[in-house]
Amino acid sequence: MKLVIVCDLHLATPGERVHGLDPLAGLDACIDAINREQPDADLVVFAGDLANDGELAAYAALARRIDTLMPPHRFMMGNHDDRAAFLTAFPDTAADDGFIHSSADLDGTRLILLDTLWPGHVAGTLCDARLAWLDRQLSGARDALLVMHHPPHAIGIESLDECRLSNPDALLRVLDRHGNVRHIFAGHVHRLSHGSWHGIPCTTLRGTNHQTALKFSGPHEVSFEQQAYAIVVATEDGFTVHVQDFFVR
Repeated sequence: MKLVIVCDLHLATPGERVHGLDPLAGLDACIDAINREQPDADLVVFAGDLANDGELAAYAALARRIDTLMPPHRFMMGNHDDRAAFLTAFPDTAADDGFIHSSADLDGTRLILLDTLWPGHVAGTLCDARLAWLDRQLSGARDALLVMHHPPHAIGIESLDECRLSNPDALLRVLDRHGNVRHIFAGHVHRLSHGSWHGIPCTTLRGTNHQTALKFSGPHEVSFEQQAYAIVVATEDGFTVHVQDFFVR
């Protein structure tokens, strides 16, 4: 299994910049890099904050560009997204319950993509309906990987930890019931970090436009560290995570 994870596109209306950068140029460079370097990926996951402010034009631009991506793909929601606006461009992506969540079995591993969007809030949440859906997805899986926009764990950066998943204890109760989640991947924080949460390895990722400065206290600050995507490779013994920088021309 080879899985690619891309986070935090922050697309705007074409021609508009976000923090002085062109997010559409960042997406184009990312797609070019994946097509060139990882054309054999089993799946590319775009893990939320697809748009900067839920713009209809941003989702329309994404729909046009995604046709150039060689591997198959799936989308997720972040706090900057708007489900209704997203569904105008991608009407077939919602589950029966209306959330943008899904799962896929890849070489014996169940990949579970969670919808943590909490409209009107920067933090994320998992309501009872989404927790029940997750419980069903984990049932019977030997190994599972979770991808979610909002990390459930604190990463030690005060401004980011204030707006992570709002109910991590509820998530943990579901995960403990099954004991088969091998890794959690998250976006939202625009920083590369590795650690563990209640014994589960966790990785957060950089975005395709701007990043977050490494300030452990004080107000949030944007930074312009290199854009990147992640590659998750399954081996006989487990999973390896690679992070690949790419450059926007």
